[in-house]
Amino acid sequence: MGAMSVRTPSSKPSDSSEAPHRAGFACFVGRPNAGKSTLTNALVGQKVAITANQPQTTRHTVRGIVHRPDAQLILVDTPGLHKPRTLLGQRLNDIVRTTWAEVDIIGFCLPANEKLGPGDRFIAKELASIKKTPKIAIVTKTDLVDSKTLAEQLIAIDQLGKELGFEWAEIVPVSAVADQQVDLLADLLIPLLPEGPALYPEGDLTDEPEQVMIAELIREAALEGVRDELPHSIAVVVEEMLPREDRPADKPLLDIHAFVYIERPSQKGIIIGPKGARLKQVGIKSRQQIEALLGTPVFLDLHVKVAKDWQRDPRQLRKLGF
Repeated sequence: MGAMSVRTPSSKPSDSSEAPHRAGFACFVGRPNAGKSTLTNALVGQKVAITANQPQTTRHTVRGIVHRPDAQLILVDTPGLHKPRTLLGQRLNDIVRTTWAEVDIIGFCLPANEKLGPGDRFIAKELASIKKTPKIAIVTKTDLVDSKTLAEQLIAIDQLGKELGFEWAEIVPVSAVADQQVDLLADLLIPLLPEGPALYPEGDLTDEPEQVMIAELIREAALEGVRDELPHSIAVVVEEMLPREDRPADKPLLDIHAFVYIERPSQKGIIIGPKGARLKQVGIKSRQQIEALLGTPVFLDLHVKVAKDWQRDPRQLRKLGF
């Protein structure tokens, strides 16, 4: 195939009413902040992966599930692939490669507003070594550029595949924020899935245990405003979630006890803030999001603890769920 296949709104694939049901896994890759989590949320239609303008915020394999009458698309959100500096970095990279080998489709997210760089080439090279899995290039954040810049980016991405000796199954420009072509992207991913019945019940949006999602929401709120000072030295563990006893059935309350772990005692003041004001804000913000997620009132009890150099200590990493 010599010509480049780029999907625009007019070239939507035709619908066949007799199509068999398909179900399978896709994962989005891309350097930090390429728009992977925002895209996952737009496809699923609910906030599942945490989004933050900071590399390495997605630490768990959060799966978003897109339910359609003819298909079920399960999105595996892997941490970004990067050159590992710490034990945590190494472990994240191992998770990434294992995930890539197991999914049915890989979507490589490349922001429209940034030229291809060494980070993109590093990932594309890794992708080239995974022969069997179809690879879709997803050009994200198209709402931030004009059509000329977008066209140049599409050509550059097409070239990148050719240089590394593989063919993109599709190249799709999208904007999750402006909700442009997100449905089209799902339409293009689905035919690449294997035929088969749904793998998850209809109501499920993610198979992450609720505790992990809650921990991520707290972590996102805790990072708000202190990213420069504590970029990723925050881990959150939900110790317990218990329905409050003696509550009438129509007025339930869920007690959630969580620990915010930091690496050094000096960071404690940053998280807690003057007279505890910051931690209180973190509690209010994350509680609202947790209540929205669970659909029930929540009492959130937050404590800050020091876990010395947890990113480099295998025992601590295990305890904190990595």
